[in-house]
Amino acid sequence: SAPNQQQQQQQKTMALRSSASRLLSVCNRNAALSASMSGGRFMSSGADRMHTADNFEAVLDKFAQIRACAVLRTATSEACPKAMQAAIDGGFKIVEFTLTTPDCLQHLADFRSKYDGDVMVGCGTILTVEDAEKAIDAGSEFIITPVMLPDVIEWCKARNIVCVPGCQTPTELVQAYRHGAPLQKLFPGVAGGPGWVKAVSSALPFLSINPTSGVDLDNAGEFLKNGAASVGLVAPLFDPA
Repeated sequence: SAPNQQQQQQQKTMALRSSASRLLSVCNRNAALSASMSGGRFMSSGADRMHTADNFEAVLDKFAQIRACAVLRTATSEACPKAMQAAIDGGFKIVEFTLTTPDCLQHLADFRSKYDGDVMVGCGTILTVEDAEKAIDAGSEFIITPVMLPDVIEWCKARNIVCVPGCQTPTELVQAYRHGAPLQKLFPGVAGGPGWVKAVSSALPFLSINPTSGVDLDNAGEFLKNGAASVGLVAPLFDPA
């Protein structure tokens, strides 16, 4: 019946908010917002989408401070804003919309306008420079790629845009760093686990590894304790059901 469906939806929303709050507790999130993120909106300038060096550093500072990002991928457009709103209500201050979500860029633009200066909003599943351009035009504050794409990394670097490329091996992580990625996404994070992150980050301390997919409420703390700069939470936070 309709009342039962409404009750089930409310229970899912409350569970999502609770999961968000728990993850942030595990990650020891600092509640104070980065003051440097409260400046001007939509920092890109002109058709070249150039950002300022200060904005670049502010994005990195936010990642270093918060250390946890909610990564949203939903099958329908309707589910997207509801799920992301619940994550933000649960306390997330860094969020990522993915291009595989229907109407992703419209939802991203809406949330950037709503939370500009409070919640940092980025775009993931970027595969081309054109994807990156569209995401930045929509208001994305950082770019995430699922694999190591030198052309996208270098495009972002030339414009003071933080790019976090997906990598699976130490070689890819180092290549991403050398191409200009200040953060490197370990994807999927479950493949190596916290012990792998510890070994790689100890041998290559200049890397800033961000495990994503495979991180959950139980192991997020272990990833951070073993050298991860930050973590991304996908499926454990956003239940596809």
